[in-house]
Amino acid sequence: MNKYFMGSAIIEGDMQDIYQRDVNWSDFYNRTVLITGATGMLASYIVYFFVYLNEIHNANINILALVRNQTKCYQRFGLYVTKKYFQILNDDFTVPLKIKKKVDFIIHAASLASPQYYKSMPIEVAEPNAIGTYYLLQFAQKQQVRGFLFFSTGDIYGYIPSPNIITEDMVGSMDPLELHSCYGESKRMGETWCAAFAREQKVPVHIVRIGHTYGPTMDIENDPRVFAAFMKCIYYGKDIMMLSDGTAKRSFCYIADAIAGFLLVLLKGEIGAAYNVCNSKEFISISELAELMVRLRPELNLKVIQKQRTDSESYLENKNNKANKLTEKKLITLGWECHYNSYVGFRNVLKYLQGV
Repeated sequence: MNKYFMGSAIIEGDMQDIYQRDVNWSDFYNRTVLITGATGMLASYIVYFFVYLNEIHNANINILALVRNQTKCYQRFGLYVTKKYFQILNDDFTVPLKIKKKVDFIIHAASLASPQYYKSMPIEVAEPNAIGTYYLLQFAQKQQVRGFLFFSTGDIYGYIPSPNIITEDMVGSMDPLELHSCYGESKRMGETWCAAFAREQKVPVHIVRIGHTYGPTMDIENDPRVFAAFMKCIYYGKDIMMLSDGTAKRSFCYIADAIAGFLLVLLKGEIGAAYNVCNSKEFISISELAELMVRLRPELNLKVIQKQRTDSESYLENKNNKANKLTEKKLITLGWECHYNSYVGFRNVLKYLQGV
């Protein structure tokens, strides 16, 4: 049996790093937490952390993992799903929820975030963000929850002239009929529902606007986003194929830093407010990211090759805000700090994939 938590030294190290931050994790102890999209890239790390708190620190947190695919849930969490504190739910949250158990916290992370779905499944992209959020907030109101966390996105800012520093009080333009808007506009609607329920029904809502986040749980086989696609090349020892001119810049945040930020906002954030969760210190171009990746395996002498994306590909590139940078200054006021630069973060991902 593997001696490490979740069978990985990398994940165990990340859990320890999150736990050691200046956050009162005991606020979750002896509580019940409902997490939608629990097997997703980001939400699964939150589940890992709650399992870690239970197993290592006797936190007695009841985990309600709302998922679409039970098989994937077993693959993600292994035998921990058989623990008394762990319950798998398949409830449809785009209709009124029928969960009978008392819930203290809700983390709404379910969403089809990858642009590969925007052309082929725009309804399924928008549904959990707009309709699902409404019914979860309605459920939160009835449950009188201690906190509700909505996973939003930096896409909600729309188009803002570049270059610019994007703070939470800025609003850009977005064409609701444009293909990419099924995601950004539905997240905007989700935020509007959050603000409405906070004002009218006093639901303690918190919003995180998530920047580009990566980690061991990303699906390098099926996720076409650059950080996953590049890592797939590195893992298999192949040259990186860059399907753009590489000039667009993004802030890349390692998942352990992001999870610490999400949970900090849930516990200490202002009710009804939004917080950017990103790492502006790692604001680099796509070409710089590619070059960083090949340095992870210098012995292979891998190259970065530029290639034109074909129109037949399902991936839909977001061409807005190519030189704009989200800022996390508001999050820092809560006490958040970044622990990982891009090289260390992506090295962790590679080590995890290699089973190191």
